[in-house]
Amino acid sequence: MTLDDIRRQDPSGMYDLLANFPHQVEEAVTIGARSPLKLKSTRIRQIMLCGLGGSAIGGDFLRSYLADDLRIPFIVNRHYTLPASVDPHTLVIISSYSGNTEETNAAHREARKRKARILCISSNGNTARMARKEKSDLIAIPGGLPPRAALGYSFFPLLIALQRAGFIRSQSRSIKETVQLLHTLARRYAGPDPATNRALALAQELRNRVSVVYSGPERFDVVNLRWRGQIAENAKALAFGHVIPEMNHNELVGWNVLHDRMAEMQVVLLRDAADHKRVQIRMDISRGILARHTNHISEVWSEGRSPLARIFSLIHLGDWVSFYLAMLHGVDPTPVEVIDYLKTELSKV
Repeated sequence: MTLDDIRRQDPSGMYDLLANFPHQVEEAVTIGARSPLKLKSTRIRQIMLCGLGGSAIGGDFLRSYLADDLRIPFIVNRHYTLPASVDPHTLVIISSYSGNTEETNAAHREARKRKARILCISSNGNTARMARKEKSDLIAIPGGLPPRAALGYSFFPLLIALQRAGFIRSQSRSIKETVQLLHTLARRYAGPDPATNRALALAQELRNRVSVVYSGPERFDVVNLRWRGQIAENAKALAFGHVIPEMNHNELVGWNVLHDRMAEMQVVLLRDAADHKRVQIRMDISRGILARHTNHISEVWSEGRSPLARIFSLIHLGDWVSFYLAMLHGVDPTPVEVIDYLKTELSKV
C-alpha cells in the first residue's frame, strides 16, 4: 500500500482529516475559549446532552472522562424526547453537527418547553437558527466534515465550556499533553508501512474478520464504542464489543457453540495501565479463555500520562485502524450510503 494507492481509494480525503486531527483539536480548544457564553454552573443539577451518531459521541466521552470530577449527573440522550427529570435546573446541550438531526431538533424543542438551560453546539442548520432565535448559548464549529471526523470539534469546545462555567477544574495541562501526543501519533500512523505502523498492522489482522472489542468499563467504555462505530462506518464491516467485568457475567458464556465462526473472529483488547486492578486480572483470565476459541487476539495499550491523553491515544489509533481497514477492504471510507438512504426514506413519511 502506497500513498498513491490511498489517494485513489480515498477521494474525499479521510486520510487528510485523520492526519490533521491534532490541528483540529487545537482549533477546537480555541473555539471553546473564545465562544461568547453566558453559561454558569449555578443552580444546575444535571447535564443532559442530546445528539446522535458522531454528534453524540463527544457527549459520551465527556460523561466518561468527567465521571471523577463532575459532581452532578451527566446523561447522553439519543432520542426524540426527554426524560421527565429535565426541568429549569437542567443544562441541556444540543449537539448536532449539521444542525438538522431530526431527533435532536425534536429534543431541542422539548427542552425549550421545559424551560431548561440550553447550550447548542453546531456548524449550522436548525440548531444554530433556533439558538440564535431564542438567544441561547451557541458554540459555532466549522462544517463540511463527516460528523465522525469532527470529534475534536464536538468534544473539546464543550470541555472548555464546562470549565469556563465552573462545573470542572482547569483542563489546560491535560489538553496540552493530549495535543502533543496526538501530533506524535499522527506522524506515526500516517506512513503506510505495517512494519512501523501499528494501526496498519492491526488493520491487516482485522481484515475480512468480525471484530470483537473488549475494554474496561470506566473511561474506555466509550473508546470501545468509538472503535466499533468507526469500523462500521469507515471500513463498512461489522464489529461487536462489551466491557469487562459485565462481559464476564454473560457474554463470555456465548463463546461456546459456533466454533468455526468464533475461530475466524478477531478480538481486540483495549488496555489501560490505570484500569481497576481486578479488571486487569479479569482481562488476563478472559484472554486465556478466548484463546481456546480463536487464535486471533490482539492487545493495544493506551499511551500518555493524563487520562485525557490516554483516552485520545486509543481513539486516534482506532480511527486509523478503521481507515486502513477500509483500504484493505477496497472501499471508500467516507460515504455512508445506507444512512443517507434511511434519512431519505424517513423524510418521505
